[in-house]
Amino acid sequence: MYDFQYQRPSSVADAVKAVKASDEAKLVAGGMTLIPTLKQRLAKPSALVDLGALKDLVGIKVAGGTVTIGAMTTHFAVSTSADVKKAIPALAHLAAHIGDPAVRNRGTIGGSISNNDPAADYPAGLVGLGATVQTNERQIPADEFFKGMFETALKPGEIVTAVSFPVPEKAAYMKFPNPASRYAMVGVFVAKTKSGPRVAVTGAGPCVFRQKDMEAALAKTWSADAVAGIKQKADGLNSDIHASSEYRAHLVTVMAKRAVAAAG
Repeated sequence: MYDFQYQRPSSVADAVKAVKASDEAKLVAGGMTLIPTLKQRLAKPSALVDLGALKDLVGIKVAGGTVTIGAMTTHFAVSTSADVKKAIPALAHLAAHIGDPAVRNRGTIGGSISNNDPAADYPAGLVGLGATVQTNERQIPADEFFKGMFETALKPGEIVTAVSFPVPEKAAYMKFPNPASRYAMVGVFVAKTKSGPRVAVTGAGPCVFRQKDMEAALAKTWSADAVAGIKQKADGLNSDIHASSEYRAHLVTVMAKRAVAAAG
C-alpha cells in the first residue's frame, strides 16, 4: 500500500469535513473493494475516512409501506432481518447471495451502491424496486443514481446515509453468478409495484438498466411466458473471458423468466 492518513469520524458532518479536506480522500465502509485495490497499489488516496463508527447509519426500519436500510448496514444483516424477509423477501434473498460469508459480514449497502460495480447485485434491487437513495444533502431516485460503470450521481463530499424501498406487491431476484466471485454475470430483479412492473438488469452491461420491453409485457400479463419471447439486444453489453455479450443477452431473458416465476 501507499502511505495515507487514517481518520475515523464520529458523525456524518465530521466525515463530510474530512473527505472534503483533501481532493484525494476516500471514504471506506466495509472496504470489500477499496482495501484489495489499495493492496494492489491501484489507488493512492491521501486519506481514508472510515465510516465504521457511524452507528446512526446502521439499522433497518419498516414503516408506512417502506423499508429503510441504513447505509452501513451489512449484507448479512439485511439477509437475516425478519422485517425485510416479511416486507420484501426478494431483497433479503438478494443480500443472502452477495459474494461469500466474509463479504456479507463486512460489505454494506451504502458502500456497494456508491462503488456501483457493473456486476453488483444491489443496483438491480434499488432500480427494480424504485428505491430512493438518501444522502447527507438530498434524496435521489434510484433511476437517477446510477450513471455508468463505477459512476453515480454522488457529488464530492456527499455521503449515502440510507436507502428507502417501497414495499412491492411481489418481487424476485435471480442471477447467474460467476462461480468464483459470485458476482452477477447477469442478474434480473422484477417487481410488481403500484406504478407498474419494473425489470432491472445488472451484470449484463456497464451499468444497471431497466428492460422496458419486458416491463410492458408484464403490464399486460404477469407471467414468465410474457417475457419468454423478448430478446435482449447484445449491442453495448459486457463481453469478457467469462461470457460474450450475446450470451449475456440470452441470460437476461432466462433470468427474467426465472425471476417472474419465483415472484409468483
